[in-house]
Amino acid sequence: MKGRVLVAMMAAAQLGSLLPHVTLPAVMPGWLIPEWGLSYSDGGLMAASYAAGYMLAVPVLTTLTDRIDARWILLWGSLMSGLATLLFGWFAQGLASAILLWGLAGIGFAGAYMPGLKALTDRLDPGESSRSVTLYTASFSVGVGLSFLVSQVVAEHWGWRMAFLVTGVGPAAMAAVALSLRPVPPPPPQGALLDFRPVLRNRTALGYILGYGAHCFELYGMRTWIVAFWGFVVAHAGGATTFDAVTVSVAFTVLSLPASILGNEAALKYGRHRAITIVMLASGLVAVALGLTAGISPWISLALLLCYAFTLPADSGALTSGTSAAAEPRYRGATLALHSTVGFGLSAAGGWAVGAAIDAAGGASSSSGWLAAFMVMGAGILLGPLALWWSRPRV
Repeated sequence: MKGRVLVAMMAAAQLGSLLPHVTLPAVMPGWLIPEWGLSYSDGGLMAASYAAGYMLAVPVLTTLTDRIDARWILLWGSLMSGLATLLFGWFAQGLASAILLWGLAGIGFAGAYMPGLKALTDRLDPGESSRSVTLYTASFSVGVGLSFLVSQVVAEHWGWRMAFLVTGVGPAAMAAVALSLRPVPPPPPQGALLDFRPVLRNRTALGYILGYGAHCFELYGMRTWIVAFWGFVVAHAGGATTFDAVTVSVAFTVLSLPASILGNEAALKYGRHRAITIVMLASGLVAVALGLTAGISPWISLALLLCYAFTLPADSGALTSGTSAAAEPRYRGATLALHSTVGFGLSAAGGWAVGAAIDAAGGASSSSGWLAAFMVMGAGILLGPLALWWSRPRV
């Protein structure tokens, strides 16, 4: 199978794999929080369970791709992701069951996303890697946008349980692609399964990994609460807005695709550290601006959200392709495992921290609550440039 065909096929299948990804954040403000009587801190904890499950499973599942063909982990991870989402739609009854089932969905996705990337790069020539990795990671944003769209539209017409049942079918697409991939024998095992010492000694890769963690903290803080934020904007404007939460959340995430690709092209042209640092600083400034202007005007909020839709994901592809390029080939699976563990661990922290900040600063109906939320996101991303500065080569 030619490289371009393989990349296109994997990117397309990832849209199905990601269909459940933000089903819970999409339906949480309008359905689950009021129906189950939850606080925003509870909602943040519930949404964070997905990233937490991912974080706990990904070190083992992705490191295993250094020992067995990644397509098998991709297959079983995709099937588990879909099944857990379906179980949520059938059986979730409150905070405890939601955390358990959504955490299982996160464990399944841990077997799908980074093992999928490993299955892709194992079948590409080295010269095809950077742009192919960026296209794969950029399609993540389109998949999340599709997840926002399908989840909210289905929930509005047929209820929130049906939203989980419909999106839970999506990962079957990636399972089918996994079965179609040609076998690739893994290299001989190197060291113990969860021995990350070679990765921790790789200062260059570690800088990108820590930068990715800062990126994920900010990104998932926003993705978890964008529907709730736009609900606040609409309510504060007395309902007089042109765009609803479905339109805004989908547009916000779909714009991430060109942003991630352009960010990686800038990194290739001007240097990864320089390009990523500029993007992170810009993103932090936009987050602060969003917090300071929350509630003033829906048009100001919309304009800043469109800016944020570009700055927030523009470093993603460059960070992940940087980690992949900096990894020693025999430890690439372990390197990507640590990359994903740090990223999704801080994703869980970001979703919960933003919800807790909203509660602590006056609630989701107040401008002060959203000021605190965006200050937390802005502070998180500004740690990224520090990690890159620490990892730069010393002369």
